[in-house]
Amino acid sequence: MKHIVVLGGGFAGVESVFRLRKLGHKVTLVSDRDYCFIYPISIWIPVSKIDFEDVKLPLKDLQKVHKFDLIIDKVVSIKSKENKVVLASQTIEYDFLIIAFGGSKLEHKGLKHTYSICGQPETSLKIKETFDTLVERGHGKIAVGFGGNPKSPTGVRGGPAFELLFNFINTLKQKKLYDKFELTFFAPMKEPGARMGGEGLKMLDKAYKRHKINERIGIKINRFEPGKVVFEDDSVLESDLIIFIPAGTGHPVLENSDLPLSIDGNVLVDGYCRVNGQQKNVYAAGDVTRLEGPNWIAKQGHIAEIMAQYAVYNINNEIIGNPKRKGYQNHLNIVCVMDTGNGAIFTSRKWNSEKILPMPAVGHWVKKAWGVYWKKSKLKKIPRLPGM
Repeated sequence: MKHIVVLGGGFAGVESVFRLRKLGHKVTLVSDRDYCFIYPISIWIPVSKIDFEDVKLPLKDLQKVHKFDLIIDKVVSIKSKENKVVLASQTIEYDFLIIAFGGSKLEHKGLKHTYSICGQPETSLKIKETFDTLVERGHGKIAVGFGGNPKSPTGVRGGPAFELLFNFINTLKQKKLYDKFELTFFAPMKEPGARMGGEGLKMLDKAYKRHKINERIGIKINRFEPGKVVFEDDSVLESDLIIFIPAGTGHPVLENSDLPLSIDGNVLVDGYCRVNGQQKNVYAAGDVTRLEGPNWIAKQGHIAEIMAQYAVYNINNEIIGNPKRKGYQNHLNIVCVMDTGNGAIFTSRKWNSEKILPMPAVGHWVKKAWGVYWKKSKLKKIPRLPGM
């Protein structure tokens, strides 16, 4: 039996293991955390709508259900020519490899003075602590923004920034403190949120005006200081709480590996998720890859899962001698239920269509239901929906 190693316990890694075990393959999952963090619902941790533990899917729980080998360790390097992965405490061999440990974040001067809802999971608790302190004080300034990376345009993480901003607003209004706070959204690009399409931008603009949100957009960020965002034109945004989501870039482990990398330091893959120029046994899925597609595409959890699905399909067919292969690019899309605390905005964008739909009240519960479904379906506690 062929031994398949999956690196990374995030969306792409978990999906890969789920499907590989369903096909009966021998699988080892390697992760530097003992849990999968469900980032799309972590936006509710800072506003006390969900507990930190509820956003975690313990990998040992997943292991009990799907019967795979689990190694909690850090990847040091990948030696694809030798079919080996070097970990901090050991070296393992494989017949097939799926790289799915995500990417890294672009560095900014003074980044330590900010918090990211898309960074280390524990950071969400630090955001909550600071926000709770400001609420208890009864007044304050909050700045929420995200950055870009010209070398990696698909690595922008705008959605969680918008969601957290609107959840702050909703919570402050519920506590009748909104008029005591000053909220500012900032980003270096002229049209942050453009991937949602024209109608999405209009909807965001109306929301900014309705909630009296200040904007600092279209000016590059020079650096961060304690309580300050300093822009390239020397203007300064002062804030008691700075949330900033840097754009994605290549994972540092890739620099120590023998894999072909793109200009942004991510793994180059073909349409079948196979790593370019390597033996036929190395695949990659999710944020660790250079995502090719239309200029509006962005790296999202469901894209990582789609890539994982096709990587598994193609590996399985390679093993059983079936010549059929499936590519992921025709299935690229943006699907987002952007939570607003008391509702949501549904966005769907495909190669030839663009939809945006306000979902007052019900949208919030749809996203909460998705979080429960995702976790429980992976543990086989509830049936998985057809086609998913």
